[in-house]
Amino acid sequence: MRRRSLRAREHNFLAGFLLVVFAGVALLPVSAAAADPLQELLNRASQQVTASLELISDMNCTEHVTQLKLGESGKVVEKQESAFDYLIILSNADGELNLTESRLAVDGKAAPKEKSPLLLSNGFSTLFLIFHPYYSAGFEFSVEGEEAIGGRTFAKVHFRHIRGTRTPAALAVRGREYPLDLSGTAWIDPETGIICKIEAGLESGMEDVGLRTLRSEISYAPVSFPGPSQMYWLPAQAMVEVESEHQHWRNTHTFSGYKRFSVSTKEQIEHP
Repeated sequence: MRRRSLRAREHNFLAGFLLVVFAGVALLPVSAAAADPLQELLNRASQQVTASLELISDMNCTEHVTQLKLGESGKVVEKQESAFDYLIILSNADGELNLTESRLAVDGKAAPKEKSPLLLSNGFSTLFLIFHPYYSAGFEFSVEGEEAIGGRTFAKVHFRHIRGTRTPAALAVRGREYPLDLSGTAWIDPETGIICKIEAGLESGMEDVGLRTLRSEISYAPVSFPGPSQMYWLPAQAMVEVESEHQHWRNTHTFSGYKRFSVSTKEQIEHP
């Protein structure tokens, strides 16, 4: 299992976000007799998520991160901004797929040491994994109507984690991990399964381990590349807001300047 994390130094509070944990996952073919509109929509979303995972290691982008520590009435008391050359590395070691985030400061310098406790948040741009077949069986889904965004109609799909099943998010405190029961809404194109936006949070607080509230909002936007290629919907922004008993943080990750690349190898045998 490979986990990414949210981290705040104060009070030894760690919130771990599971970037990806799945192995040997395959989509089941959609039956021609499938008549459940919700299930058909979820199948399309699963196909889009699986296609995104196949594509994601072939590109990089610039990630701008704004970290805020908030005081009373939401007043900003600390702020830090950083920019990174960002990519996600997909590997298949020992038959298990893993996604690992890579961040390099755009100026080539190491990130400065924090002078005060700020939240470090990773992995939320891939919250669409809720709809991957490895995780989707652990959620209940329902349609809450439709909403137009940018002149396009999206179905509003509510999701709720089933306690005791797999979840793509966990809280890590003092070396222990606690699954997070996420619930929220995803905006999905009913025709293509494209995910436009996800809002997710906790159904109830976890004050016994230091987590009072967790709220996240991730938006995706169409990106095209030079040459004969289709349009891809990729992470545009991820906002994560966390409150513990004594602290309040909000981080915003903005992704831009996507570039696609590929690597090919050629083997040549020299004859004596």
